[in-house]
Amino acid sequence: MKICRFNGGRLGVLHEGRVHDVSQLLERLPAQRYPLPQKDLLIEALPQLREALAQALPGAQHHAPEAVAFDAPVANPGKIIGAPINYQDHVAESKADAGIAHGRTITSIGDWGLFLKAGSALIGCGEPIVLRFPDRRNDHEVELGVVIGSECRQVARADAMAHVAGYTVALDMTVRGTEFQSFRKSIDTYAVLGPWMVTADEIDDPDQLDLWLSVNGQMRQQSNTRHMVYDVARLIEYASSFYTLQAGDVIMTGTPQGVGPVVPGDRIRAGVAQVGEFEIQVAPQYAGAATA
Repeated sequence: MKICRFNGGRLGVLHEGRVHDVSQLLERLPAQRYPLPQKDLLIEALPQLREALAQALPGAQHHAPEAVAFDAPVANPGKIIGAPINYQDHVAESKADAGIAHGRTITSIGDWGLFLKAGSALIGCGEPIVLRFPDRRNDHEVELGVVIGSECRQVARADAMAHVAGYTVALDMTVRGTEFQSFRKSIDTYAVLGPWMVTADEIDDPDQLDLWLSVNGQMRQQSNTRHMVYDVARLIEYASSFYTLQAGDVIMTGTPQGVGPVVPGDRIRAGVAQVGEFEIQVAPQYAGAATA
């Protein structure tokens, strides 16, 4: 099942090429009072809602995908987790490109660990990326996004995949520089997810998926998730050894070689096989008057 959010918080299911509006099922989510939970209630409730979602499709109003604006498929991730240098070819290009490394020694994901992107950076592909710092390099990084479906901590690799709700296309934007990754990658609009989440049962092997990215029609990144240094199960095991993972947490699994700069007005197209693809515009003007 392909589950999406669109047009400012409507709930949809992509079925037979159309976005079916099943927003009435949001009323089945449990009511919450302050303090609110650090998880996504819809993602947590999906196992109980699957049958109702399917039953709602025949009578649902539906739209062509190109006629809606897609929000991020996960509304409230407690954590957006990044996996740096998780493709060997990206390790090599990072060592060779001073504009990426900025004097840092490029070693391995095992040495660097993971990083967190701010939740305020999250957008869907229905709104533009707004760049910051016109005098600095702002790069694209296409990734497979893994959405956690149930709470886990210190989970064994053999049990990790049982905690996956689904997958989405992720675009990890970054401004290059000497600051820590979490700082440079947490700018508003620099965490793009979309256009929907494909539930885990539809993906036989997330470690065998082609992924790609083009800018203004020019292909820049092409690879397959089989080239990840840490595969999906290992990333979940690794992340949960440090953090409690909650329903709705998103792991951006790393990017292959071919990262490069974008400028205002560019159009980025990013995709992952069996998951989906989207096009997103880089806003034609930089935001604000921030300086480095």
